[in-house]
Amino acid sequence: MIDDGTGLLTIGELARTTGLTVRTIRYWSDEGALPPVARSAGGYRLYDAASVALDARIRSLRVTRAVLSTVAKRGCGAEETTLMNRLARLSAAERQQIVEDFMAEIFEGIDTADPDIRGRLRFAAAQLPDYPTPEQVDAWVELAELIQDPGFRAQMRRMVEFNAEDRGPGVPAGSSLWFMSRLVQLAAEARRRGIAPEAPEADDVLRELLGPADRSAVLERLTAASYARVARYRELQAIVNGLGPQPAYDEEFAWVVAALEIRTGS
Repeated sequence: MIDDGTGLLTIGELARTTGLTVRTIRYWSDEGALPPVARSAGGYRLYDAASVALDARIRSLRVTRAVLSTVAKRGCGAEETTLMNRLARLSAAERQQIVEDFMAEIFEGIDTADPDIRGRLRFAAAQLPDYPTPEQVDAWVELAELIQDPGFRAQMRRMVEFNAEDRGPGVPAGSSLWFMSRLVQLAAEARRRGIAPEAPEADDVLRELLGPADRSAVLERLTAASYARVARYRELQAIVNGLGPQPAYDEEFAWVVAALEIRTGS
């Protein structure tokens, strides 16, 4: 605080008080979002105590800037721009509510049968950070649109129901297996052992994975175009959460599909 009895803060003092960088404050000051209330005799910017409570506003402005960058990249029309701004500028609580509504719908009634299933069928919530990159904003907007789509919710519900069913001999009653994780595990082990999809030993792998399930139905499910949306869902989650590229397990997935096609005559 400058020692002139005014109680005003220099830009450096404001930065130390708020935890923001001088560069961030100067940027928003230059943009007119955080104007100084006065200038020192030497021409330096001065801020009052009210400026200390502007951290939340600055975070909101950063999101807005990221949205505008995304709009420019996409070449959005007026309607899409409005939607993107609405979705991207939701509060953290509102964004979380969208995710919670999605989770509640796809898991409704399943927790009753197996209270531990939500822990095993993990759908990590995508948390848009306070200082998102344009890529994270773009991913959040697409993710929010996706998980609010009734068709996608119904697809995920069917997927959860399928994954909640017991699979394979010797599986204790009431225990649930995450099908795709199991698929990756068993197919990776088969490939490591050098078992080809057409080999007789592949029958044992499929039996352990699928149990008595209809193989044609499983194959149809795995090769449906809708599975691309599930893969995109996970990809968007990773971007928003800043996790970087996630493994796709394409080779394991292809091994199971090939083994099923051989045995179903597809």
